[in-house]
Amino acid sequence: MPGRLEATHGVICSMPRDLFGYFGWPSVTRMPDGTLVAAASGLRNEHVCPFGRSVICVSRDEGETWSHPRVVNDTPLDDRDTGIVSLGGKELLLTWFTSDNRTYVKPDSPHYPLWSRGLALVNDENVSVYAGAWVRRSTDGGESWEPPIRMGINTPHGPIVLANGELLYFGKYFGERLGRRRRGDGEILAARSTDGGRTWERIGEVPLYPGTVTDHYHEPHAVELPDGRLVGLIRFQNHSDAPKVEEMGLVHFSMMQTESEDGGRTWSTARPLGFHGSPPHLLRHSSGTLICTYGYRLKPFGQRVALSSDGGQSWEHDWILRDDGPDHDLGYPCTVELPGGDLFTVYYQKPETTADKCALLWSRWRLP
Repeated sequence: MPGRLEATHGVICSMPRDLFGYFGWPSVTRMPDGTLVAAASGLRNEHVCPFGRSVICVSRDEGETWSHPRVVNDTPLDDRDTGIVSLGGKELLLTWFTSDNRTYVKPDSPHYPLWSRGLALVNDENVSVYAGAWVRRSTDGGESWEPPIRMGINTPHGPIVLANGELLYFGKYFGERLGRRRRGDGEILAARSTDGGRTWERIGEVPLYPGTVTDHYHEPHAVELPDGRLVGLIRFQNHSDAPKVEEMGLVHFSMMQTESEDGGRTWSTARPLGFHGSPPHLLRHSSGTLICTYGYRLKPFGQRVALSSDGGQSWEHDWILRDDGPDHDLGYPCTVELPGGDLFTVYYQKPETTADKCALLWSRWRLP
């Protein structure tokens, strides 16, 4: 049976009592020179607020110490769910989406006095300019960034680099601008880029499990196997007015799996994995083992790992990376492999108590 993984834990950035000390939904990538770059939505007030910014932190000693957060995006909207991908050399690709939070806060809300100045910038004109899903490139290791490029899809950890150097973005349809449709309505689909993320072509869509709707599917991630097959996992849960998944005999806040044998043009029908935890991040270890890290939002709250030694045909789930989260506001772990085979996972959770602002934390561990 899966057990507890041997791991050491540390902090990237923690500001638990600061008014703008909340960080969430991070990603991490390792550059060819060994530099680790972690990205997140940070310097914000809460899980949902008007103040989110895209930030990056850098480590040049395999995660032992980190730079202070550096702001990359600070639009008038809430900049959320920041992904980061190394493209080789000093090139990086940053992904995120923006949210119009006017519908979340009403004048009689206890948050309104604090948020009113931020919400004053969230007007129809700014929403038309800034709302949506985005990518942004850097050619100097994150010191400077090219102009943002609007995307039609999004997922928290961004695209993956394929063996042929192309990018595959396995995400959820976002529309050209929020407001044209409800965000939860989007399909799970794939897009490819042959020019480092400057332009994208939509290529394939995932068929849904019988009885489910697009509102159930969110925040996917994919991995490429040596034979070119793609394995994708998708966050699956009750959402909005969609049918209750429990009534279909399925697990709320779990994952669906799909595969593609033609580079993402066609996908198998999504099928349930049947255990609690989400959203997924996938990595193929140098040993050949597939690693899925995910947040666990039942007691004991924390971060967990699923492993597959047969290319995703079966999973050994619920390896415990840590289970000391004060509450369910945590997760989105993202993992890279270090020299020697160690794994380095970045995620967010409250460092000690439920009164803390969520922090960016890390764990270093090895396969069992």
